[in-house]
Order: sequence, then C-alpha cells, then structure tokens
Amino acid sequence: MPDAIFADPRLAVLYDTFDGDRGDLDAYQEIVAELGAHRILDVGCGTGCLALRLAAAGHTVTGVDPAHASLDVARGKPGADRVTWLPALPDQRFDLAVMTGNVAQVFVTDDGWHTLLSDLYDRLDPGGHLVFETRRPEYRVWDEWARDTAPVVRQVPGVGAVHRRRRLTEVRLPLVSFRYTYTFPNGDVLSSDSTLRFRDRTELGDALTAAGFEIADVRQAPDRPARERVFLCRRPVHSLSPR
Repeated sequence: MPDAIFADPRLAVLYDTFDGDRGDLDAYQEIVAELGAHRILDVGCGTGCLALRLAAAGHTVTGVDPAHASLDVARGKPGADRVTWLPALPDQRFDLAVMTGNVAQVFVTDDGWHTLLSDLYDRLDPGGHLVFETRRPEYRVWDEWARDTAPVVRQVPGVGAVHRRRRLTEVRLPLVSFRYTYTFPNGDVLSSDSTLRFRDRTELGDALTAAGFEIADVRQAPDRPARERVFLCRRPVHSLSPR
C-alpha cells in the first residue's frame, strides 16, 4: 500500500507545494540527454513532475505509480495528455527506466527490491539503462530529521495555509520510519507514515548484479553531494533474463 501522502486525495494535492522547487530533476534531464534515451519509464512517478518535463522535451514517457490519487494529480496538469499514466508496470520495452526521490528506498524487503530490479531488467531493451538515486546510510540523515521538528507552513492553492510536522518514529537499521502530520485551515489533522530502507553501496551493487545489470557509473547527486548516490546501470547488449 502506498503511503497516505501519495494515496489519500486530500494529501496528494499538497505534495507538490511542500516538495518545493524540483531543481534535482535537472540532473535527470541531463542524464536522459547523455544516454540518448527516447522511450522512458518513470517508476514511482508520483504527481508527474519529471514525466511531464521529459514529455515536453519530446520524449515518449510512461509514468507508473500504484497511488491513484497521485496519478489523478498528474493527469490534471498541463501537458498530461503527452504521458501514459499507469498504476503498474506495462508489458513493453524502454530505453531508460528512472526512479527519482526516495522511490528506490520504499522497497523495504529483499524480495520486493529484487523483484523490482528483475522486472525493470526485463522491460529494458538490451543496452538500455536504469538510473536511480538513493540516500547514503553513512550520512545518517535521520539524525537531522530527529532534530528538525519545527513546523513547515505552505500556502496550498485551493486549500490555504497548511502546517506540516515531521517526527522520527523508529530507527531500526536498515529501516527508518517517520510520520508527517498535516493540519488544515479548518482544523482537520491528517497523518502519513513512511518507512525507508537504507542500503549501502555493496548491498546495492550485489542486488543489481544479481538482476543482471552492469553498473556503468555511480555519481553524487548534484544538489545533495555526499548525501546521495545516483546509479547508472545498464542491461548488457548481449543478454538474457537472469531468471
């Protein structure tokens, strides 16, 4: 089940306002150009920020997310008709699959993560790429989350001033859990609980290799250097499914 922030229609409409300027997506557009990709699968597309940018640049884009409320927000944006929006992976091939934000970390079980990687491998053309980012566990960002408990207030179009608080609820490495609480202008309070898995470089490399990928490069996220890794992985040109 997707977290409430993505799946509850009352919260999904808040996501873009609180997520702020998506300058981090510039790096993904540059990678798309670097790889020469045309048919792109945006896994965990959420409200469609990257998918819409890539479609506007002339790429053929499919955005996939199990959270229907987030897809509804994406479908309501200008240019949404240029993107194919789906709740599950389609049975077709792509040049490139991307996972931005925390998407790679929401797969908290080994089985779920390995199944995802195998499924994405099967949906890439030989020579196609998987690109994703993930937080570095050695940075211990959860320590910052524990200290940063002040409310964030945003003016949400059509809603008004919404207060958000984040509270760290459990650290049981490699799993870290937290809760967002949103207070609306009319006094309603809604919460969303999330758990992320923090995988180290070795664990990620082993899982990618087991799925059949070659790791072409591992980079620092330009907007969060030393905090996150960006993996560029390739399905070998002469390859079969490892399963």
